[in-house]
Amino acid sequence: MGRVTERRRTLRIRDGAVSSRADTLVAEEPLEIRLNGKPLAITMRTPGDDFALAAGFLVSEGVIGAGSDVRSIVYCAGATADGVNTYNVVDVRLAPGVPVPDITLERNVYTTSSCGLCGKASLDAVRTTTRYPVADEPPVRVTPALLSALPDRLRAAQRVFDRTGGLHAAALFSEEGELRDVREDVGRHNAVDKLVGRALTDDRLPLSRSVLLVSGRASFELAQKAVMAGIPVLAAVSAPSSLAVDLAAESGLTLVGFLRGPSMNVYAGEHRIALETPVTGG
Repeated sequence: MGRVTERRRTLRIRDGAVSSRADTLVAEEPLEIRLNGKPLAITMRTPGDDFALAAGFLVSEGVIGAGSDVRSIVYCAGATADGVNTYNVVDVRLAPGVPVPDITLERNVYTTSSCGLCGKASLDAVRTTTRYPVADEPPVRVTPALLSALPDRLRAAQRVFDRTGGLHAAALFSEEGELRDVREDVGRHNAVDKLVGRALTDDRLPLSRSVLLVSGRASFELAQKAVMAGIPVLAAVSAPSSLAVDLAAESGLTLVGFLRGPSMNVYAGEHRIALETPVTGG
């Protein structure tokens, strides 16, 4: 199986001094996801947690919503012309009675490690397919102080990042700020899929009392994945996109961006933020 990191020779230049040394890089390899033996998608990912990644991807696509929907997840043997198993092809077999979506050329898509499924369908598709509407009752309540502490907790748990500096991470926290799970990947959306897929196999969906923190920006793709898993709060250390804000507002998701120390912007779902001081300005 592919390694999480690889070593490559590099020419190191520092203040005019030149040396040759090996550097540790994050591995990036393609993963083909098949559904009942038919190709569904290809994503560039960091090897590891591949079964969780495939399961989480299918949750975000609305294909499955519980561990009982899956009969098996296996690596495909003989994935190459010479019959060698590359561990880069995963086949998900649905349980009897679970509807199989129509796999057309439009769905047989390539996803990059940075953007996930590009050209995503409209907000209507998300609203009609999610099995877990954001419905935390009573609503999750988090303070700005709790949110501001989460990035450091995530960073402390990023084991591979310490060696490569080239990985994104996603973490699930309880509403009290307890770290529940963390996954790393070269792609933000893959890291979230791995979290959601693990929750599915552990029978923990929906994640209705959770806070999802991502290490980069909050795209529509990530907001969609949070909504599909029933997560009420999504926080990102960088900016959200306009479509992510639209989806959050329409679905009831709390969306926090630019989470850096005590500073943050709340773009939607302000009712879950327990403010200690009154709001000023227009």
